[in-house]
Amino acid sequence: MKLDILVFGAHPDDAELGAGGTIAKEIALGKKVGIVDLTRGELGTRGSAEIRDQESANAGEILGVAVRENLRFRDGFFINNEAHQLEIIKMIRKYKPHTVLCNAIDDRHIDHGKGSKLVSDACFLSGLRRIETKVGEDSQQEWRPKLVYHYIQWKNITPDFVVDISDYITAKTDAILAYTSQFHDPKSNEPETPISSKTFIESVHYRAKDLGRLVGVDYAEGFTVERMVAIDSLDHLI
Repeated sequence: MKLDILVFGAHPDDAELGAGGTIAKEIALGKKVGIVDLTRGELGTRGSAEIRDQESANAGEILGVAVRENLRFRDGFFINNEAHQLEIIKMIRKYKPHTVLCNAIDDRHIDHGKGSKLVSDACFLSGLRRIETKVGEDSQQEWRPKLVYHYIQWKNITPDFVVDISDYITAKTDAILAYTSQFHDPKSNEPETPISSKTFIESVHYRAKDLGRLVGVDYAEGFTVERMVAIDSLDHLI
């Protein structure tokens, strides 16, 4: 299956929190989108890897993604080395995306910055034909995505561009709340975390609303780029 967009997240729920509205919008526009989670989030304070497996599947259905995979890297301890890069390369060559979305370039959780650089490096290496990879007995051909964008997570990084998600804020929120073990639940007896407070979900909405305010729409998501973005004409801006 060839995808238009492949979204990577260090943990289940990263993609939804950072780019859930954009994912839902691109799918509504006819794009094929997939998500690859690097870890199962097994070090998370709340829930378990097994619970998050089911939650991520539910969230993917809400967004309408074509495929979702988990590479089962070690939460907290994966590194940007050849072995991990090759697993990312296999995913890129398998789905041949035009665009890759990945973690924030710098963030509170150390896996986010690591995951960002790991995926970015693998996107480049995936285009080198002398790097050989196989899926089963089948050799893969080289493939390099045209675009690599980084979504924004905990830290307030200034975006290079924003996407209007005004019609998709509900889909984004529903996908986030599919992770019932992670976010605010007044009936839960699990320990509180920075993302389990009621105000955290409010902050996700506030950021989307504030980014939207800056460009004259109701809600938006921000991204940073690795190279200059070009447009066909001036009237393609909103």
